[in-house]
Amino acid sequence: MEPECNKLMMESINKNYVEMDEYPVTTELQNRCVNMIARLFHAPLGHGEAAVGVGTVGSSEAIMLAGLAFKRRWQNKRKAHGLPYDNPNIVTGANIQVCWEKFAKYFEVEIKKVKLREGYYVMDPEKAVKMVDENTIFVAAILGSTLTGEFEDVKLLNDLLVEKNNQTGWETPIHVDAASGGFIAPFLYPELEWDFRLPLVKSINVSGHKYGLVYAGIGWVVWRSKSDLPNELIFHINYLGADQPTFTLNFSKGSSQVIAQYYQLIRLGFEGYRNVMDNCHQNMMILREGLEKTRHFSIISKENGIPLIAFSLKDSSCYKEFEVAKMLRRFGWIVPAYTMPADAEHITVLRVVSREDFSRTLAERLVVDLNKVLHELDTLSPRIYAKM
Repeated sequence: MEPECNKLMMESINKNYVEMDEYPVTTELQNRCVNMIARLFHAPLGHGEAAVGVGTVGSSEAIMLAGLAFKRRWQNKRKAHGLPYDNPNIVTGANIQVCWEKFAKYFEVEIKKVKLREGYYVMDPEKAVKMVDENTIFVAAILGSTLTGEFEDVKLLNDLLVEKNNQTGWETPIHVDAASGGFIAPFLYPELEWDFRLPLVKSINVSGHKYGLVYAGIGWVVWRSKSDLPNELIFHINYLGADQPTFTLNFSKGSSQVIAQYYQLIRLGFEGYRNVMDNCHQNMMILREGLEKTRHFSIISKENGIPLIAFSLKDSSCYKEFEVAKMLRRFGWIVPAYTMPADAEHITVLRVVSREDFSRTLAERLVVDLNKVLHELDTLSPRIYAKM
């Protein structure tokens, strides 16, 4: 981040965000960030209407809060109709990040996963909608899969779910986990409908410390409208000097990241963010071309999505992706290798994420080092390499 932003962060590092009466400007900056992000996601707000959302310490907390809001709304509706409300579930793909598992376990919600298959590594909307029942509190769609960077088809999910809701009388909504893609899609794919333009999308989370261009420790969750956040989940405290509404899992937290997010949004603006994301995408394409020229790899990820590239060996009979990752460490590269979730566990991939600090020079350097690794592995017999 720029020196001016670093200075602002250091000057506010001792400021506790929850002391809103003492540091009211920090609260104002958070509200401005929420409004900008909500409008970026096409929230249906009137002129001068304030958006509904909150800053968090990351997308994990944001997902917990969104999930709690859905659970409470579902419970309230079931209670009002005299129906059982003790067995809520959510539907999502098997490609979810671990925070979804935590939400399900911590807050006693069954998680129903749509399994993956070779060649299709995101949630299938048709299969997801078939798994929805009267106890489904929401369907979670991922805009930017951790595994491949791919955007799930939120529009198709919305359309299919609208049809099922009309048939059943249910009102099953959608949450979009845009931790990675929330600051990508509006700038690189503005015509893509994934956000509040779709009527069933009721909340969205996004990470400020991924492509929001802020240091680690900031996330956001925004709701479509006030009615989507049950009022009984909002606490009011006055022991810090004034009445303060709060809806967070954490209480104390620093002000620095909120200030940094506001700085970036104002400093870069829409065009600035678009330029940064476009540069990340271009560097990813350079790396993609370099990998294809090696003729050793199959590209698993799509060109459209978050700027990352996931790839696997065409021939893994002599050595595996894990060996490639291990040898790349000798050149200073930390490239994760991992297996896909059910039912694609037999697929192993390597992944490289193109961030704002991943330059064209680094992309070209990685290709050079990767070719060195491949040459060494190709010249080693499987027996000799197994003893290393």
